[in-house]
Amino acid sequence: MALTLNDANRMVQAAIAEAEKINIKLSVAVVDAGGHLLAFNRMEGAIFISAVAAQGKAIGSVGFGRDSSAIPGDSPVIQAIMATQGGRIIPAQGALPIIQNDEVVGAIGGSGGTSQQDEDCARVGLAVL
Repeated sequence: MALTLNDANRMVQAAIAEAEKINIKLSVAVVDAGGHLLAFNRMEGAIFISAVAAQGKAIGSVGFGRDSSAIPGDSPVIQAIMATQGGRIIPAQGALPIIQNDEVVGAIGGSGGTSQQDEDCARVGLAVL
C-alpha cells in the first residue's frame, strides 16, 4: 500500500502542531518508499538549512528502513552509500520510517530543534496514521 499525499500532509501538520506546542521552529519532510519528497513544510523562522536536513534524515530513514538515529554515519559502508546518493542522506536523529503492513512505505523527518525534539515531532506526525 502506497503512502498517500493526504496521509503525508496530515503527518506534516501534526508534527508542526507539536513543534508549535514545544515552541520550536521546524521543517518537516515526508518521503515515499523511493526517497522522493511527498510533503514538506518549513515553519516561519525555521533556519533555512533545516529544510535540507529534514529531507536528508527522512531519505536516510526510508533507505535503511530504520530510525535515522540508528544509521552509523561513521561506518565506511554507510559513507560509501551516502557518496553514491550525492549527499542526500543525513545520518542524524530526527526521522522515522513509515511502516504499513510490514512494509516501509516512506519516512518522516524533522529538523530545527534538538535532535530529540526533531524526532519527537516526527513521532507525533507518524502517530496520525
